[in-house]
Amino acid sequence: MIQDDKPLAGRRVCIDPGHPSEVGIGTRGRRLTEVGFAWVVAQRMRDLLRERGAEVALTKRAERQKVLNKDRARIANAFRADLMVRLHCDAEAGSGTATFFPDRQGRAADGKRGPSREVIAASRAVAPVFHRGMMAALAGGLKDKGVFPDTRTYVGGKQGALTGSIYSEVPVVLVEMCVLTNPRDEAFVASAAGRERMARALAAGVEAALAAE
Repeated sequence: MIQDDKPLAGRRVCIDPGHPSEVGIGTRGRRLTEVGFAWVVAQRMRDLLRERGAEVALTKRAERQKVLNKDRARIANAFRADLMVRLHCDAEAGSGTATFFPDRQGRAADGKRGPSREVIAASRAVAPVFHRGMMAALAGGLKDKGVFPDTRTYVGGKQGALTGSIYSEVPVVLVEMCVLTNPRDEAFVASAAGRERMARALAAGVEAALAAE
């Protein structure tokens, strides 16, 4: 029986703090770097999920450890994660938080095709539930940009899916937590309260997604 204070008991979550990878070190704002913010939030998110009973794996051991995106997916696969959550920050003219998921097979640069139809279906089902749970906890903090297929990203548009999705054998979502080049977004996540809200929102999204299965 799952205890009320351990709603994620028996569940496995893989957190992937984005960058450095084959596509570089990530974006930066005036005060923060994507790689640094994702690393800090991932560690706090891990602790929150463990408090709720989940087993949690991270895809790297240090902020600047370089891990290829296909290897990040392989870590989640080997961990047999119920959900892989990939943490990133955007760089564009807009503002807010968005969630992405694979909605079709893609082909990576090395010829690998994926993910499977089962992973696509599971990711498609979980993404909006995750996003709603996350944004409810972030209400008033960051704009809700919505849920989109991988093909709306630069790499996903070229390949049909993001590399981390192509290699994933478990349900996967990617979160663009904020637009780091937007001064308002950066100011929110640069504060201790903003970082805590983001970590708690991500944990709430995971809990909502896994409860809905």
